[in-house]
Amino acid sequence: MFVARSINTEHKDLIHDVAYDFYGTRMATCSSDHTVRIWEADIAAGNWNNTAQWKAHSGSVWKVTWANPEFGQVIATCSFDRTAVVWEEVVGEGTPGDRSGNHWVKRTTLVDSRTSVTDVKFAPKSLGLILATCSADGFVRIYEAPDVMNLTQWSLQHEICVKVSCSCITWNPIYPRHAPPMVAVGSDDSTPDTPKVMLYEYNENSRRWLKIESLQEVTEPVNDLAFAPNLGRSFHMLGIACKDMKIIALEPQRMEEESTTSTKYNSRVIAHGTEHNATVWRVAWNVTGTILASSGDDGCIRLWKGNYLGNWICVSTLRGDGTQVVLDAASVPAGSLGAPPLPHGISRPSISRNHKISSSQVDKSDVMWH
Repeated sequence: MFVARSINTEHKDLIHDVAYDFYGTRMATCSSDHTVRIWEADIAAGNWNNTAQWKAHSGSVWKVTWANPEFGQVIATCSFDRTAVVWEEVVGEGTPGDRSGNHWVKRTTLVDSRTSVTDVKFAPKSLGLILATCSADGFVRIYEAPDVMNLTQWSLQHEICVKVSCSCITWNPIYPRHAPPMVAVGSDDSTPDTPKVMLYEYNENSRRWLKIESLQEVTEPVNDLAFAPNLGRSFHMLGIACKDMKIIALEPQRMEEESTTSTKYNSRVIAHGTEHNATVWRVAWNVTGTILASSGDDGCIRLWKGNYLGNWICVSTLRGDGTQVVLDAASVPAGSLGAPPLPHGISRPSISRNHKISSSQVDKSDVMWH
């Protein structure tokens, strides 16, 4: 069973992104009205309260993302105004736990892009406080805060030339931690034969990010992508939002122990969901990497789950008004190829100034979607 609540965000234009913090109790929204709003869950009343709002950019704000709470209450935003900005919440006077006196401060503005900055993502916390941005100018930029206690100082560590317009980026959650860092970059370039998803891996020997794969299985412009958390699989899974929903398995090839080259991967499509019958805008996994959520132009959120045979089916569908669609018992698998279950949360660029919150009827202390 699902519970849906509509929130009048009072944004004056389209909402482009919604992001939850690590614990799922705070939420950030960003919009074409140039503003960012922070929301706090009132568990007792079942509501979300707007605790902060401010003008963040001089253009449409495309994405907002939270850093791991180990580094404090920190978010990053990116915009059409060609900048990415890091914000930190400063604790004000008041009783412990009372955020009414808190306020958000701009710590730094990253101005290296020559065109719109289309996505921004913090790296897994094991790598430190690192931020990746991608831009329409075809560059991925990796920044690092050398001193986590002073967020005014960020250094550009790497600049990766992707050579095509970038629309989205995602980090691979690293388990085990000794595996090299990896990012996937999506492109919305509609030119035929142009790579739409590129994988880059950090090579410790050359101290550079090297391109290790261009996924030939994806030929349509990509709107979003997300790596699944890996709790023991021998391969990686990448959820992709394009014309349809796709899940790609990336299986590392066996290499010599002393090899100094980047890892090579065999890629294959393990799920291809066409049930949206429309463009898919967002994909996100649950915390265990076993359920994938997707949202599309059909106004629905669909949850996908794989069985022990590796067959993926749509197990639940939620309409934009929060009602649940009764699935046909004869659901057709979305994909089949050897891979265990997979998936997590979501939100598409909203065509409304309202934001719909849906949640499972479970113990609120169980943080399943963050």
